[in-house]
Amino acid sequence: MDENQKNKPGLADIYANIQEDSPDWDTVLHSVISHFDCATGTLHFLDQETSLLKLRAQKGIPPFLIPKVEVIPIGKGMAGIAAERREAVEMCNLQTDDSGVARPAAKETKMEGSIAAPLLLNGTLYGTIGIAKPVPYDFTEAEKTKLLQIGEAICRAIS
Repeated sequence: MDENQKNKPGLADIYANIQEDSPDWDTVLHSVISHFDCATGTLHFLDQETSLLKLRAQKGIPPFLIPKVEVIPIGKGMAGIAAERREAVEMCNLQTDDSGVARPAAKETKMEGSIAAPLLLNGTLYGTIGIAKPVPYDFTEAEKTKLLQIGEAICRAIS
């Protein structure tokens, strides 16, 4: 096992962070990013009154892009579409994608392989979590399932 694998947080570490009395969402997100060998990520919680996704934690988003990701309407960008569809949305290479799912500013992150997953518990939407790598990458079904399960745990903590 290489040094990187030894220092990578396991799922038990992530769940322990989520289950704290007052979870530090930056720590939770950083652990998820590290667990999946990603470089950037965002965690948005749904504002029930406005039905907008509001940024709760982020890592690696360039400062000039923060205003563009602070508040996301359902159906806009990867996070908004994941929330709308209530399923994970991914791109092997954000830089070459022309589907219109990713917003043009998303390319300015310089990330390539990316995934956004809804935070769902018993069919109720609580937000989204998104992570990305600086290289082209297709997330496996097991990785998608793991990210959705982490999302369920986050929902339990905030509900």
